[in-house]
Amino acid sequence: MSGDSHLRHVIDRFLRHLTIERGLAKNSIGAYERDLERYADFLATRGVTEPREITPEHPREFVAWMRTPVAEGGLALAVSSASRAASSVRSLHRFMDDEGEVVEDIARDLRSPKLPSRLPKALTVAEVQRLLDAAGGDTPAQLRDKALLELLYATGARVSEAVSLDVDDVIDQDFVRVRGKGDKQRIVPLGSYAQEALDAYRVRARPGFASKGSGSPKLFLGVRGGPLSRQSAGLILQEIARKAELTTSVSPHTLRHSFATHLMQGGADVRVVQELLGHSSVSTTQIYTKVTADALREMYATSHPRAR
Repeated sequence: MSGDSHLRHVIDRFLRHLTIERGLAKNSIGAYERDLERYADFLATRGVTEPREITPEHPREFVAWMRTPVAEGGLALAVSSASRAASSVRSLHRFMDDEGEVVEDIARDLRSPKLPSRLPKALTVAEVQRLLDAAGGDTPAQLRDKALLELLYATGARVSEAVSLDVDDVIDQDFVRVRGKGDKQRIVPLGSYAQEALDAYRVRARPGFASKGSGSPKLFLGVRGGPLSRQSAGLILQEIARKAELTTSVSPHTLRHSFATHLMQGGADVRVVQELLGHSSVSTTQIYTKVTADALREMYATSHPRAR
């Protein structure tokens, strides 16, 4: 972090703490760094360079400033970005309190801008079937792409988790070991369709890809033998969605949402879905309860003779 004030040094220590002690992913660390760089710059404009000089008003003013229009001297950030930054500031002040850098945690009650209620988009079961059917084929690339899509839908894995899988993470064909955020591991079962697609890919396609590379242990490889990137996986899915003639925008996260939604609609317990998705809090998973309730409400309204 630029600058040499004591506050910036404390922020650097906090970022190292997140990396070493909490094991946060690189992208998460980058987000914290951007948020806290802005916070330090904001405080500097008010002549604040020491942690103990920060008053309870400063964090609140910072959050408001991020949402203020540019024409009025603010950043005009989206609610989601401002909310994340407020969370970063709360975490920093909690760290400074724990480390004895401040007398008290003045940001403990700092409120984040309220995010609009957004339900995750999910494909219908029929749309998922069309997508997976469109991924068929016998070329090495088609076998890989089919296995990738089947695995994403069968496990609900994030695309970053899927492309990070090693060959040895497929356990006895029935389960896959997924490494999630913070390097937390979870074991997720594989359905028969995903098992068959992975078997075909590993036997008939992956050896050919691997022979062109330097011996990567990753499960999904590109045509030159290197690990398949997250961006390439996204492009593969978009191309197959185009072939399937789906009108809905489809991304790897769409399959994750579809996985969770279809489980909930099938009667799965929210705690089981939480474990399968790798959510640290069940409140994150409970949004799918609302998705299912909305679907039931719509079905009732269109089917029951006295619903209206």
